Amino acid sequence: MRRVGTIGTVPNVAIQKFLNSKQVPQLFITAGGRRFNDPKNFPWTVPLYPDFETEGRVVAKYLLKNKPDAKIGVLYQNDDYGKDYLRGLRAELGEKAQIVLEVSYELADPTIDSQIVQLKSAGIDTLVEQSSSKAAAQSIRKVHELNWSPLHIIGGSTASVETILKPAGLDASKGLVTTQFLKQPGDPAWAHDDEVKAYKAFLKKYAPSTNPDDYSVLVAYMNVHAVELVLKKCGDQLTRENLIHQATSLNGERLPMMLPGISISTKPDDYAAFKTLRIAVFDGASWNLSGDPISVK
Repeated sequence: MRRVGTIGTVPNVAIQKFLNSKQVPQLFITAGGRRFNDPKNFPWTVPLYPDFETEGRVVAKYLLKNKPDAKIGVLYQNDDYGKDYLRGLRAELGEKAQIVLEVSYELADPTIDSQIVQLKSAGIDTLVEQSSSKAAAQSIRKVHELNWSPLHIIGGSTASVETILKPAGLDASKGLVTTQFLKQPGDPAWAHDDEVKAYKAFLKKYAPSTNPDDYSVLVAYMNVHAVELVLKKCGDQLTRENLIHQATSLNGERLPMMLPGISISTKPDDYAAFKTLRIAVFDGASWNLSGDPISVK
């Protein structure tokens, strides 16, 4: 028995203690909270998603190199999703850059318009946000409506051209910056890519009702290949213990749909698979990779 790819912080927290007490692998979960990288207390829980603290650190490194004098405002969701990202951003920036204002919102809030107005009024020139899909689309649109032009950085999980940027408005989205680790199937930049073609063909055959541009579907596809990789490494030793051992002993593995320069590595004392992300800039039609991959320890 094992659980694979469970999505979201709350569902994974709800079952984590029970599964670990029964020594049931909670394998390659789709949640970016740092709490899931805890081999000492939860050795049977193995994440496979860039943790949000790492994402925040990568964004900070990007800003320190490209806009070291930035006056930064942060919009974040008031839970682990937003707080872990903010923790990484703060830690990497240290005293080297100025966060002028941090504003949170609740997941149940109908809009984040007031938060965007508050951030604009603070005189910031760089808006960094870790928001859910709805809030991200709203913020992109509101910034545009205010004729405000900060450097606007959004979370990697809300960078879908089809499901976030098009509803927000492609013109309004032009110039956005994000982190990425996977190719975006709805992005024209990857229209002729062999891995994207294979991904779409796979879904057409096995899950024709799903949307290829749904981010959770894309991540699930990555998870499927990760499970395949680990099972092959297990060979004939298909025990729970060996499954966890192989899943936490990866070294520079690349899975289909990962961007150039991105791979995953895990260790028995550090389950975080991703240490490197890419920066991408939206040109009004597609995301363009910018600069070299950015790594954090």
